Amino acid sequence: MGESKRRKEILGDEYGKEKKTILPGIPVTKQQSRQFMTWTTRGAWIGIGTLAFTWIMIRFIGPAFGWWTTN
Repeated sequence: MGESKRRKEILGDEYGKEKKTILPGIPVTKQQSRQFMTWTTRGAWIGIGTLAFTWIMIRFIGPAFGWWTTN
């Protein structure tokens, strides 16, 4: 008997269903943790893009405008 069949016999109706929580004391499901990781990863990339855009604006475009106003 394979491990999968043995597990299916032990779990019965609960076999193949998602566990309610990751850990007993933490009320977060696996699906919620996946969604959290997706959103935080997306937010991090948006932050990196914003930082790069701001740096380009300050470093290259900002001085060009400052030079025109002083002459």
